[in-house]
Amino acid sequence: MNLTVFGIGYVGLVQAAVLAEVGHNVLCVDIDAEKVERLNQGLIPIYEPGLEGLVRENHAAGRIKFTTDTIQAVKHGRILMSAVGTPPSEDGSADLKYVLAVAEVIGREMEEPKIVVSKSTVPVGTCDKIRSTIAEMLKARGREELTFDVVSNPEFLKEGSAVGDCMKPDRIIVGTSSDETETLMRELYAPFSRNHEKMIVMDVRSAEFTKYAANCILATKISFMNEMSGLAERLGADIEEVRKGIGSDPRIGYDFIYPGLGYGGSCFPKDIRAMIKTAEGISFDAKMLKAVEERNAEQKSILFEKVNRYFKGNLKGKVFALWGLAFKPNTDDMREAPSRTLMEALWQAGATVQAFDPEAMQECQSIYGQRDDLLLYGTKEAALRGADALLIVTEWKSFRAPSFDLMRDALTTPVIFDGRNLYDPKVIARHGLEYHSIGRKAA
Repeated sequence: MNLTVFGIGYVGLVQAAVLAEVGHNVLCVDIDAEKVERLNQGLIPIYEPGLEGLVRENHAAGRIKFTTDTIQAVKHGRILMSAVGTPPSEDGSADLKYVLAVAEVIGREMEEPKIVVSKSTVPVGTCDKIRSTIAEMLKARGREELTFDVVSNPEFLKEGSAVGDCMKPDRIIVGTSSDETETLMRELYAPFSRNHEKMIVMDVRSAEFTKYAANCILATKISFMNEMSGLAERLGADIEEVRKGIGSDPRIGYDFIYPGLGYGGSCFPKDIRAMIKTAEGISFDAKMLKAVEERNAEQKSILFEKVNRYFKGNLKGKVFALWGLAFKPNTDDMREAPSRTLMEALWQAGATVQAFDPEAMQECQSIYGQRDDLLLYGTKEAALRGADALLIVTEWKSFRAPSFDLMRDALTTPVIFDGRNLYDPKVIARHGLEYHSIGRKAA
């Protein structure tokens, strides 16, 4: 099937590559000419496990192509998939300017019936706006006879495992009331439903809402567990033992109940705020979502508060090793990452950061540039040398089994502040290190 994907960002590129992998003929279009040129050269703009090989192999096979030509893009696809960004506006609501710009292009250039698929995370009612925009453009051209449908098909990808999530989706949500459109969407996604039917068809607004509801409940689980960690620490309980106890209940499960430094990235923070703004727009008080966001904002400062308390507020001139910059493992994404909140607080207090991350070093450099109080090291061990303490922010696998003796000898003060509870406090203590983590008593 011929398919066009508008927007070669995180969602668009992954989805396009996976659809090409199963045999579809995918044309990707973006306004960023430099990005398009680099992709045509086999250079991938983001880090995502498995994505680079997938793009290169399918590009070489001619199943995925990249262009800035919107006329060619609209002509190519029977299905036109919009996967452009929806960044937050100043008030926290989703900015739909890129989504509606794609709709304008489609309405201006289409010469035959099309299925327009909204892949971006958008507020309820956005597909109606896309439909109206396209219809207005067709009317202006005197081409009202051209038919089209607008489908909501939200993505449910996790950064760090997006290719796998796309290849083996647990569900495919499709919002449409058209039998013809449903048939075409089933054909598009048939390769992913061979084991059992994955597609769930519903009305458009319910499909749009499903994406936000999913992210909101996952963010709520994270903030709930972080709130419990604060209580556990003060009551003398071990949140890691509590996690095992409650996670064994199948009604709760183990996913998204790890205590830590709060959620970050491109989805949860933006989507929680957008849902709150949507609720405000219809005079509904989203009390729980506001509490989730408030808890998350406070959680990002927990590690700094522990460090500041330990050093009695005297952080000026101190040097801290920091392991982890990305908001989660297996990505280089630092959008709303807890590391940024921590580093900026340390700098404000007069401290220097010696940081290491397996993938996000370049991203960190692009965000903060050259600073005397930010030193980036090529290995996690090098970042330890001469530091007054080690701060762990991201739970990369390579951090899980370090040499504790090396840590103790490299640090000026043998103390670890672990924002991800990677280690057993008893093991740390045997190696002569002081250990402060989340929701557990200091060892």
